[in-house]
Amino acid sequence: MSAHATQSGRALPETWRKPPLIANPFLRYGLMVAVFAYVVWAITMLPIDWARVAEGAARATRIFSGAFPPSFERSGLLIDGFLESLKIAILATVGGVILSIPIAFMAARNLAPMPIYLLGRGIIIVARSFHPVIVAIIFVKAVGFGPLAGVLTLIVYSIGFVAKMLAERIEEIDWGQVEAMRAVGAGYFSTIVYAVFPQIMPRQVGLSIYQLDSNLRASAVVGIVGAGGIGSTLANAFGRYDYDFALAITIVIVAVILFSEAVSGQIRKRIW
Repeated sequence: MSAHATQSGRALPETWRKPPLIANPFLRYGLMVAVFAYVVWAITMLPIDWARVAEGAARATRIFSGAFPPSFERSGLLIDGFLESLKIAILATVGGVILSIPIAFMAARNLAPMPIYLLGRGIIIVARSFHPVIVAIIFVKAVGFGPLAGVLTLIVYSIGFVAKMLAERIEEIDWGQVEAMRAVGAGYFSTIVYAVFPQIMPRQVGLSIYQLDSNLRASAVVGIVGAGGIGSTLANAFGRYDYDFALAITIVIVAVILFSEAVSGQIRKRIW
């Protein structure tokens, strides 16, 4: 009897199985073996000093034992650092979003001529090419320690993300609305305002809220290299071996980020 038939003679539906990503079995398993061999080779080639790792375990024990219980005695310093991070995140988000909008239109292939398109894409690529910590080090060297370096760093960081995502959304707009505006004799800016902006505005609002949340997290990181905010307070606490105060700062950072993530998630859910 056929495998697809029951005892009563009725046919059973065949079970669908997802086809493999690589159909050729020799190529598929050969690629798996190559990846496994590469991972093993990469691990064995890492210059790990096991003696130093063993010594580090004792230092880690000393750090963690000194961190508990966390100390909130200098809460005023902690609050000041957090408020500075919040100011950095807000200013960087506003500045980054304002700059990202024209750059996104420059980087949209369906609206910009080729030279402008290449310039816009080049700006986005440069903004996305470096980690915020590297950019923060550059701005700290350029404008000195403090929140100004953090704001400039996160503006570049915001442009790299917001402009890229917004440009992709502009390239996906319904072109019929643009053609309808042009058919009635509307100019370029009128077409942008009445045919393009209404289509991208929900994405723009969502990106702005997400970037504010992301900048709040990043401000704690860039502050470690001297770009202001709660990260600078954390770096100073480690520099003074105040591990209990450093743990308190870390707890506050995690709590604030969790709260901001929950709030921004609810806002984005209502927007979309």
